[in-house]
Amino acid sequence: MPNSHTQQLSDDTITSFDHLIINANIATFSAQYGFGIDTNEHADSTPYGQLENAAIGIKDGKIAWVGAHEQIATHLLHYQENQVTDADGHWLTPGLIDCHTHIVYGGNRSNEFEARLHGASYQDIAAQGGGIVATVSATRAASIEALFIQSEKRLLALIKEGVTSIEIKSGYGLDLDTERKMLTVARQLGEKYGIHVSTTYLAAHALPPEYKARADDYIEQVCTWLPVLHAEGLVDAVDGFCENIAFSSEQIRRVFEVARSLDLPVKLHAEQLSDIGGSALVAEYQGLSSDHLEHLSEDDIKKMAASNTVAVLLPGAFYTLRDTKLPPTDALRKHNVPMAISTDCNPGTSPLTSLLLAMNMGCTLFYLTPEEVLAGATIHAAQALGLTQKGRIEVGCDADLVLWDITRPADLAYQIGLNPIAGIMSQGQWRKTI
Repeated sequence: MPNSHTQQLSDDTITSFDHLIINANIATFSAQYGFGIDTNEHADSTPYGQLENAAIGIKDGKIAWVGAHEQIATHLLHYQENQVTDADGHWLTPGLIDCHTHIVYGGNRSNEFEARLHGASYQDIAAQGGGIVATVSATRAASIEALFIQSEKRLLALIKEGVTSIEIKSGYGLDLDTERKMLTVARQLGEKYGIHVSTTYLAAHALPPEYKARADDYIEQVCTWLPVLHAEGLVDAVDGFCENIAFSSEQIRRVFEVARSLDLPVKLHAEQLSDIGGSALVAEYQGLSSDHLEHLSEDDIKKMAASNTVAVLLPGAFYTLRDTKLPPTDALRKHNVPMAISTDCNPGTSPLTSLLLAMNMGCTLFYLTPEEVLAGATIHAAQALGLTQKGRIEVGCDADLVLWDITRPADLAYQIGLNPIAGIMSQGQWRKTI
């Protein structure tokens, strides 16, 4: 560890941490330790912002110190055995963040999986009453208890792989009561499992049957429900589906105007099937992210770069739908748009509950590097949710950490089907193995 990265502390401070992690290799994803620095201009660029043979001091659920293992070694006698974790040379990363999910839903759509294998398209299935609307019917019919039990299984699968923060969207209710039910279950899941849950209002997801051919009337209702649910403390951000089978950019703009009046951040499902200007719209509103993006234009990439809007790539949907139109990753790199990776866990187009597999898919399908996908599941995913204290390892950040039994960080994207997790810390507390 270079001396410039070493934080000098007094003896009093270095003996007052709640917990220590020693003898660790750390992928910090922090610019303080060389992550994201242009290698052509700076000699101190460091892949993953990595530190070797390092240690971390944790105080009040926050990272209070990062330094060389040798700095703390002589002070270990001041700590109880249960206050020290010896990483034994394993790798430590920020807690993983799944920044785009629909894990709260009722029912099952494996029938559509079979239909697609027989040649039906996503659009064909939607036109026949399937797709999102099929899940809406099942979600409306489910009790809040049944919805919690079904969704809990999906969350636990993600937690087991090191996810410490997650976004959960509504959008399978399409009426006030069911949207409320979904967002309430999302909050309950976070409370039960001590995981950070960002809730996103996605009532502008599809047109419910009772509003057939009345999309503008439905959007008016979406705009009416949003302040109600926000007042109940259920909404952290606002999303929509801007697509030729969903809602126009002008209809989404009406929803975004209400979000702006409530000081809520926005994001958008955009450019998955066509380019109708969704990413330009979310950039206009200084949105957190634009998601999917297979049909994204370079002009709109420039607008995303100017608004610091994250590109959330969703290889699970690309894989499940057998898509062939790749998102424009080279142009996103060219314009320095941060790229996040997520499962897009949903019942129809990405029934994926493994963020590690999504990272592998990001490499194999979208030609991203292992460093890019791991950044996409940590620091850039945090940015896509507006979580300024998560996604990287540096002083002042939340102590959400994952310990991995791996040789190098690239192993997390390279291996398929193996979970090398050795420990999960959330807010400074090691959690029990689930």
